[in-house]
Amino acid sequence: MSFSFNKIWQEQVRIEPLVWLRIVFGLLMFFSTARFWYNGWIEDLFIKPKFFFTFYGFDWVKPFSGNGMYIVFGILILSTILITLGLFYRIAIIVFFIGFTYVELIDKTNYLNHYYFISLFSFLLCFVPAHRFFSLDVKLGFVSKTNQISAWCINILKFQIGCVYFFAGVAKLNYYWLFEAQPLSNWLKHQTDLLSIGQFMKYKVTAFIFSWVGCFFDLTVVFFLLFKKTRWVAYIAIVMFHVLTGIMFPIGVFPLVMIALTTPFFSPNIYVRLFEKLPKNKTLIETTRLEKSSQWTTYLLSIYIFIQLLIPFRYLLYPGNMLWTEQGFRFSWRVMLIEKVGYASFSVVPENGIGEKIIELDNYLTLQQIKQMSTQPDMILQFAHHLNDEFKNKPDVYYPTTAG
Repeated sequence: MSFSFNKIWQEQVRIEPLVWLRIVFGLLMFFSTARFWYNGWIEDLFIKPKFFFTFYGFDWVKPFSGNGMYIVFGILILSTILITLGLFYRIAIIVFFIGFTYVELIDKTNYLNHYYFISLFSFLLCFVPAHRFFSLDVKLGFVSKTNQISAWCINILKFQIGCVYFFAGVAKLNYYWLFEAQPLSNWLKHQTDLLSIGQFMKYKVTAFIFSWVGCFFDLTVVFFLLFKKTRWVAYIAIVMFHVLTGIMFPIGVFPLVMIALTTPFFSPNIYVRLFEKLPKNKTLIETTRLEKSSQWTTYLLSIYIFIQLLIPFRYLLYPGNMLWTEQGFRFSWRVMLIEKVGYASFSVVPENGIGEKIIELDNYLTLQQIKQMSTQPDMILQFAHHLNDEFKNKPDVYYPTTAG
């Protein structure tokens, strides 16, 4: 059998696709992070809220007070510039990974699948030599120049991209998506004003077509990307899919991120020719290789892959319908799979049952937090525990409604 894991990990390949990823990733993250600042989301999401829905096990993660969060985002913006330029790359990408992940752990009402993806992708970039070619680190002599790297440096990133698509497809293999075309049936009926195709959005059959095509696309597109004969067709489908999704739904820069970061599936020769055409840059004529990765690299990569393959199925450990309980829903690439609208109200009653205080949610949560909390059971329970802790042993705060 010619297939070899050693070839996947240790074969020497061109570095240019990895350098391209470094530059594109840096630029996209600069735009995305600056966008947060420009739109005032730092204030809205991390300064105004009085309560934060922390992730399980991360209750200790809190936002900085005062202008601290602006400093965090300033550091993130600086790190994206350094990543793009390849200057102090190792420090910059580690700072970005820690800073970005910290920001996302503050409040899970801000959770989005592509934020999770960015954390994982930046984590992997911490270990690859993306600064060893076409970088200021090379130009200033901080690191030596090379044009050959071990294949795992590219393939582990391809694997991470593939997880997003494939598991999004697996998540769509359910009755509601395939045989009721939900939630697309509800979403598409509000898209009738789209240019050219809007008139078709009102038909039920359109929702079914979108549901089945979307499921097939997610399940297969990565495999089509792996083969030369189908690669361009698959990538054109990716561009069309994400452009249409970006037009129809407000999901930020995620479509642009997936379009840009999927490009290393193409032949390295494309990137070699690209960098050769840049001013004052010539690819090394004599092949320069990095040292072969150790066996420990293979072990660690295998562990990482195993974990990433298991996490999307952890919902099987919980009872009940995951689409309702949402236990195991996050971090599983369940992209745009459900639509919920809810209303939550809380009241505090003393242990003696006398008196009741109706909680005004606006005094505790932002509108964004109320919207997210009202449909997600773990957040409802989390906020209830917070109220219990706040009003415990404080009988004077209750509004008595009956006399004892």
